[in-house]
Amino acid sequence: MKPFHAYQIRKTDEGEINAQIEQLTQDKLPDSDVLIKVHYSSVNYKDGIVSTPNNGLVKNYPIIPGIDLSGKVVESNDPRFQKGDAVIATSYEIGVNHHGGYSEYANVPADWIVPLPDGISLEESMIYGTAGFTAALSIHRIEKSGITPEDGPVLVTGATGGVGSMAVAMLAKRGFNVEASTGSLEHTDYLKDLGASKVLSREDVYDGNLKPITSERWAGAIDPVGGEQLASILGKLKYNGAAAVSGLTGGTNIPAQVYPFILRGISLIGIDSVNCPMDTRKKVWHRLANDLKTTNSFEQIKFEITLEDVPATLKDILNGQTRGRAIVKL
Repeated sequence: MKPFHAYQIRKTDEGEINAQIEQLTQDKLPDSDVLIKVHYSSVNYKDGIVSTPNNGLVKNYPIIPGIDLSGKVVESNDPRFQKGDAVIATSYEIGVNHHGGYSEYANVPADWIVPLPDGISLEESMIYGTAGFTAALSIHRIEKSGITPEDGPVLVTGATGGVGSMAVAMLAKRGFNVEASTGSLEHTDYLKDLGASKVLSREDVYDGNLKPITSERWAGAIDPVGGEQLASILGKLKYNGAAAVSGLTGGTNIPAQVYPFILRGISLIGIDSVNCPMDTRKKVWHRLANDLKTTNSFEQIKFEITLEDVPATLKDILNGQTRGRAIVKL
């Protein structure tokens, strides 16, 4: 294999982070089962965290970030994958403690790889990426809890982010009445184009006055934010409502009380996309290629960048200055 380019993060003895595009050779990749020629990756909030000092995620440097990748198999020592197979690899330790997708090549354990489902392209799979998978898994779980479009509106928080944008579009595709919450009301038209019936400010959802239970408002919620806002949402869910939480940008403390759980029978569902079992992972990816596929929204949600654009985009996502999904074309 010829030398290839990758965006690599190093840490100095003084604890400073140095990141740049480097020319690497195959021996710099970890020994693993399947060598993939990466076609696309994407930018997630977790990638931004990995790029910061003392992030608590990366155990060993250097690291090539990028928790998502899609491409074609070049070499495989696992019979499940053959040369030329189109594949997706997201989550697990990819881009955190195993070299990830911001590289022209990646060597990945076979157990972390999903064959690309019929119905989506390599590019489309990265428009989804971990954010889209998380949104789909959240919808999958609240539907399994019994929530249907007939039960009433579903709230999506952080709606202009990757998970939020995808959740709005997917829920609308499924026929749900979607209310989208955002701190960036200038993106109201964007959210309505994705399928939101109503766009709410953060203050409309939580005004800082936390009550354990109040009037019923939403049948369900997709929440990648967490924090006190989530506690407020729980108190506003309808009877037998469910909230799926997948993030903590609003904080890790949820000062909720037991009242809505025992008086309204609500559910709080934790969403883990990192170690999601492979059988569920494959089911959700199949849904992303079928009943959850939001083809009409792809061009609105995605913006394509190159490896050279990654550093600036990582800063933007940490500062909440991105909208939709940044797709890295390798």
